[in-house]
Amino acid sequence: MPMDPPAVPQDQEDPRAATNGDNLTTRLSKKPKLSSITESQIREEFAHHQPGVARINNGSFGSCPASIIAAQKSWQLRFLSQPDDFFFNHLQPQIAHSRSIIKDLINADHVDEVSIVDNATTAAAIVLQHVGWAFAEGRFQKGDAVVMLHCAFQAVKKSIEAYVTRAGGSVIVVHLPFPVNSNEDIIAEFRKGLARGKANGKKVRLAIIDHITSMPCVVIPAPELVRICREEGVERVFVDAAHAIGSVRVDVKEIGADFYVSNLHKWFFCPPSVAFLYCRKSPLSPDLHHPVVSHEYGNGLAIESAWIGTRDYSAQLVIPKALEFINRFEGGLEGIRNRNHDKVVEMGKMLADAWGTSLGSPPEMCPSMAMVGLPSKLGVLSDEDASCLRSHMRDHFGVEVPVHCQVPRDGEIGATDKDGCVTGYVRISHQVYNTLNDYIRLRDAITQLLHDGVTCKMLPQDS
Repeated sequence: MPMDPPAVPQDQEDPRAATNGDNLTTRLSKKPKLSSITESQIREEFAHHQPGVARINNGSFGSCPASIIAAQKSWQLRFLSQPDDFFFNHLQPQIAHSRSIIKDLINADHVDEVSIVDNATTAAAIVLQHVGWAFAEGRFQKGDAVVMLHCAFQAVKKSIEAYVTRAGGSVIVVHLPFPVNSNEDIIAEFRKGLARGKANGKKVRLAIIDHITSMPCVVIPAPELVRICREEGVERVFVDAAHAIGSVRVDVKEIGADFYVSNLHKWFFCPPSVAFLYCRKSPLSPDLHHPVVSHEYGNGLAIESAWIGTRDYSAQLVIPKALEFINRFEGGLEGIRNRNHDKVVEMGKMLADAWGTSLGSPPEMCPSMAMVGLPSKLGVLSDEDASCLRSHMRDHFGVEVPVHCQVPRDGEIGATDKDGCVTGYVRISHQVYNTLNDYIRLRDAITQLLHDGVTCKMLPQDS
């Protein structure tokens, strides 16, 4: 096994806590007490983050602590020092160990229901390739439907195009309301989508449900939607939960989907890129294959995925170390999850109060991320405006945060502030390394733009 990284030295507590220039530190709750890891050790674990940047976008690429980076490097050196011994004697048992940890984390029945893949994009290709074959081979009728949410990840949409529509399947897109007020709003629209998919005697062969939508970010009532799919005779259900593990509670038996994927490099502290794909044991299981075909083809998806040729498998092998890191925090994964949720809601409300706007969803529908309305005076009226504002925030204020444009569709009533319709939102994240000052910097940057009369039309366009 790789050597443990050296212990991180313990330093003094962070002196920056009271240097905000206002009294927010005393008005906002303090960071919860941690267990066997101190604030200074957390700062040391993430000292490689670029200084001077308010990094409040954990949702896009995650964050990997120094101790996990060291463990990964140890695995990489072990491979490079004696590749034959590594591949023949150590790789597969260690991947199996990582799979067993995931199996327990997600409450799967069997370890062979868990495959480790590079990311959620790979998992989507596996599932949609499987569905595409069913159309191409005549097991599904031309025109039968795949139902998905309009805010599905772009790679999922492209996989549907590559595998399903090309083979004769149709796509039903369910448009979800945003801002959203309740789960009932989502459930009602989803039922309408299933009804459209079943019109004229057609069948819904696959429903793709996000557990947490990426942009805009909302926790979707996945178990309820899966249950509705079963009631309506939907043949297969795939839950794309790229953001889920480490951000919300995951119990695959409770959720009840046929397929469930989540990245471990977003909220589980692993390095890029590693994800798990859960495939519920059923007669469908043997027909799933990794799109990269190796000599393991036909030995089951988990085995196929564990060997796709010579590559760096180290991100898959540090999962035990990532869990060790997580368990240094009070309450382990659940404790981190709960604290991140509480803090992101708190920070979101602080920003919304400062800008005279509101959150894009109720707190209970926020994971470790939250959508916060931007003042309407900024004029975020297109995706290009959102991209330009995001770049401007990075380049001129040292703030890394995604920006979303949501112009109300015909008949929709959007959120408003004192100056008009709110059409721009920032998606803020909270992870253990974040501090109050990160959100203060974002707050003050937007306030400065308003003070200077800056709108998105005045910003340089992205090339």
